[in-house]
Amino acid sequence: MREVRKNLDRAWKGMRGRLLYLRKDLPDEEYLKKEWKIRFGRELDLEHPKTFNEKIQWLKLYYRDPMMTDLVDKYKVKKHVAKIIGEEHVIPTLGVWKGFEEIDFSKLPDQFVLKCNHDSGGIVICKDKRKFNCKEAKRKLEKSMKRNFYYAGREWAYKDVAPVILAEAYIEENGREDLKDYKIFHFQGKAKLIQVDYDRFSGEGHKRNLYTPGWKYIEGSIQYPSHPEIVIPRPEQLEKMIELSERLAQGFPHVRTDFYIAKGNIYFGEMTFYHGSGTEYFRPEALNRKMGDWLVLPEKR
Repeated sequence: MREVRKNLDRAWKGMRGRLLYLRKDLPDEEYLKKEWKIRFGRELDLEHPKTFNEKIQWLKLYYRDPMMTDLVDKYKVKKHVAKIIGEEHVIPTLGVWKGFEEIDFSKLPDQFVLKCNHDSGGIVICKDKRKFNCKEAKRKLEKSMKRNFYYAGREWAYKDVAPVILAEAYIEENGREDLKDYKIFHFQGKAKLIQVDYDRFSGEGHKRNLYTPGWKYIEGSIQYPSHPEIVIPRPEQLEKMIELSERLAQGFPHVRTDFYIAKGNIYFGEMTFYHGSGTEYFRPEALNRKMGDWLVLPEKR
């Protein structure tokens, strides 16, 4: 079943890429309806959206707070986060450049992270500068720099983000190379669900476990497999992390805030208003509907 899902996802990405290439000029609503039909095989209901995924499509089209553009910018958001929850929760920035050729690697430490501020996946991790593959990093980051992330799923907040490459301090969790990524889903400013992503870079396959804010395991999965037999200990800093996340989430009908915990410290990761572009598979589908019930849509803007 897992292999079948991988094949379907590969086919989906291919079809989505062709749709993007051929129909970049389509209005957002028409594009999203075509994309939805390709992905799920049914019509997108924007008049009476019920599931979480459907409501994410609605938010792309009708909820457009200008502040969101800076909040999805992985560089600019740091200033906002420092102001709201404190500089100590922001991963230090080592440098910012408009192009890869501008980077002076001699001024970077032995370990660092390079990432693009405007997309998902444009990240390069360096654990030992002596073994750093500069050519591969250049290829990956320059490819990301040329991409306007908005066009792939019409996620409006990304449309006007000016792309840059930034270097951040490398952090790890008690000697683990693969940091757990705590993704907290908020609805009307309240944390309702925590998704923990792990094993993304270990070669064992991306996994996700779901928990309530009280750290009760939730039976179900979103896109990637969940493993109840893999016990993720309740973080000692859980209550503090939720408090910080809810301070960042105020004023929005829905936002996901991401955090890492390293050596006892809580670090902000990113904010997103369109989890998985609203096209990820939920198992069971009832979870998709339940999260949709949590998301109360505002009046159209």
